[in-house]
Amino acid sequence: MENGWIPNQRQRQVLIFFVSLSLSGVGTELGPYSVVEETERGSFVANLGKDLGLELSQLSTRGARIISQGNKEHLQLKVQTGDLLINEKVDREELCGPTEPCLLHFQVLMAKPLEIVQGELRVRDINDNSPVFTEREMVFKIPENSPLGYSFPLNNALDLDVGNNSVQKYAVSPNSHFRVLTRNRSDGRKYPELVLEKELDREQEPELRLTLTALDGGSPPRTGTSQVRIEVGDINDNAPEFQQPVYTVQVPENSPVGSLVATVSARDLDSGDNGRILYTLSKSSEETSNLLEVNPMTGEIRLRNRVDFETVRSHEVDIEATDGGGLSGKCNLILQVVDINDNRPQVTVSALTDLVPENSADVVVAVLSVSDRDSGDNGKVVASIEEDLPFLLKASGKNFYTLVTERPLDREEREEYNITITVTDAGSPRLRTQHTLAVRVADENDNAPEFTQACYTLRVRENNSPALALGSVRATDRDAGSNAQLSYSLLAGPQPGPDAAALVSIDADSGQLFALRPLDYEALPAFELRVRAADRGAPPRSSQARVRVQVLDANDHAPRVLYPPQNASAPCTELLPRAAEPGYLVSKVVAVDRDSGQNAWLSFRLLQATEPGLWGVAPHNGEVRTARPLSERDAPRHRLLLLVQDHGEPPRSASVALHVLLVDGFSQAHLPPPAAPPERAQPDRLAASLLVALAALAALGLAALLLFVAGRLCRRRGARSRGGCALPDAPFPAGLLDAGPAGTLARGSRYEVCVVRGSGASEVRFLTPSISYFLPQGAEGGDDENLRFPNSFAFS
Repeated sequence: MENGWIPNQRQRQVLIFFVSLSLSGVGTELGPYSVVEETERGSFVANLGKDLGLELSQLSTRGARIISQGNKEHLQLKVQTGDLLINEKVDREELCGPTEPCLLHFQVLMAKPLEIVQGELRVRDINDNSPVFTEREMVFKIPENSPLGYSFPLNNALDLDVGNNSVQKYAVSPNSHFRVLTRNRSDGRKYPELVLEKELDREQEPELRLTLTALDGGSPPRTGTSQVRIEVGDINDNAPEFQQPVYTVQVPENSPVGSLVATVSARDLDSGDNGRILYTLSKSSEETSNLLEVNPMTGEIRLRNRVDFETVRSHEVDIEATDGGGLSGKCNLILQVVDINDNRPQVTVSALTDLVPENSADVVVAVLSVSDRDSGDNGKVVASIEEDLPFLLKASGKNFYTLVTERPLDREEREEYNITITVTDAGSPRLRTQHTLAVRVADENDNAPEFTQACYTLRVRENNSPALALGSVRATDRDAGSNAQLSYSLLAGPQPGPDAAALVSIDADSGQLFALRPLDYEALPAFELRVRAADRGAPPRSSQARVRVQVLDANDHAPRVLYPPQNASAPCTELLPRAAEPGYLVSKVVAVDRDSGQNAWLSFRLLQATEPGLWGVAPHNGEVRTARPLSERDAPRHRLLLLVQDHGEPPRSASVALHVLLVDGFSQAHLPPPAAPPERAQPDRLAASLLVALAALAALGLAALLLFVAGRLCRRRGARSRGGCALPDAPFPAGLLDAGPAGTLARGSRYEVCVVRGSGASEVRFLTPSISYFLPQGAEGGDDENLRFPNSFAFS
């Protein structure tokens, strides 16, 4: 694509060069043509063939084409018809802006022979743009005393259209104060001018909002709007006026300095400095100036000194309000002093016992006297205490009272009493004085310690380190001092078992329990002990709590394989007939784990095997089965290494080796000799003799091995009519012979191996074991001698 563009670019550069050389002498020969802006693409402008006086074939043979100014190709020449068409929409405002008329110059280039004809296209404007104000809101400030006919220009609107389609006039929303005039600038643009027709009054209407509209001359006309906000400026034409001409207030005597007496308020309709009011005392005497003060900004009148009803009963003063323009107004303030009961009763404590022993009654706590400096009803006083206290206030003479206990006190119920003695006079308003006495109750050892729990349960993981903190017990004593100081000790547990002192120790002061030695979950999963808490009172009191320690299991035991036995002198070999179908049960690995819970959940998997694809191991019960049919190419002996793993963290595992011997039938005591090789043309008698001898030795060795395995697995029983049958020497414990979650072997899956007596050929037959067999209810697991299995062997 780039290779094709380069020659065209070069041709265009050469063509532009010749065009530029010939333009200086070429005048306008076509047009001017006219088109309306926004005309659709493909619209007809003119027929250049007719205007140039050329046939259609000449336009094509001479290679006529249109060259436009700028980067855009606004026009195109249809050579087949000679029509000049619009190539893309023309926007007059984008092409010429405010220039009028808007002319688009183009050239018609004919290459054979070279001839250039200039053309001109006039783009006529349409009303496709609305007037737009540069400001959405115009703000003006006009004094309220502006004369009628006062005018001020506003910002004009902009319209991208030209001629009659541009802004022609302005209008303003209806109002009673202003009208708008449309003025012409020197450049021909029109702008609005606002003229005042009615006087303004800021106090009545401080702000006016108008809508200015610009209209163009199009059909239909387009409009644009802007908001005009007029702020009316204030002049000082109003004096301050008080809300009340006379303020009458009453002030109680002895009111504190700075107390608010009254707040006067004046109003000025003006704004700004003309409406800002300052308050002052008007021609006040020295006595009034020392008694009152006024805040010049807020009009608050406060006391500078105390007023006394017995000295002066009333005061009168003038308050003046002055605005920023110098205008002022006045009001009168009358201050009346009100007599009050201004002396409070007084309480005097003559004797006080601040420590009262508990469990004692009718004890004198305090002796006190009351008085009041006032006279008459204002000097009569009465004393009282709260009703919910175990105390009584008894009158013992004129203005004397005695405070005694009403009943025995209990320090544990309440250790301290704050007794408020209230003394009230009979004045109006009543005055009262409160005096608080703090009385503490002395403690006696009358409460035994109490544990926060009757039984505590502590948990510790086995194999813990000595001196490990197991937890703590806590007791509280409602008494105080030495009566509440507790000491903890251990007692023997309620159940028989190891001594708690040999396993756990306790801190006598804090009640913290510690393990003295490592604990073993398998040996002792839980134990209980008792803790005693005694105080140091006289006599001492004590209580006990029970503590149960639960030992949590840790995965500290690896699985133990019970079958196949791993401590035998010879490996245990399983026999597998070659005719076994896939899924045939070869053997079952039985294992146990001394741990509990998840630590004792066992899983089985195959680690190594002579033929891994031949065997399948059940992950949950350890059953080893064939995964495919046996073939003649399979080796006769196989060794399987199985992994038994628990689910503890970290997991522990054990491995077991299982030997499998492939036989053609259960009556075959040894493997068949390998097939004889095909006879050679010239057999070697010596080699044949050696092969026969080796085969005989192999058969004898295999027979001896099978007899050895049979001897290890079977034992003799009592004499039978045709022979005897024996079980393995090491029977499984009854507690392990169940199909539990630990993957142990079911009782019905044990093999029974029978050896034929009296047979001349000494045959051993292994029958297929039964997969699922369960003991009947009530059968004792320990009576292995009398068990009968469905997979017992028969003699042949």
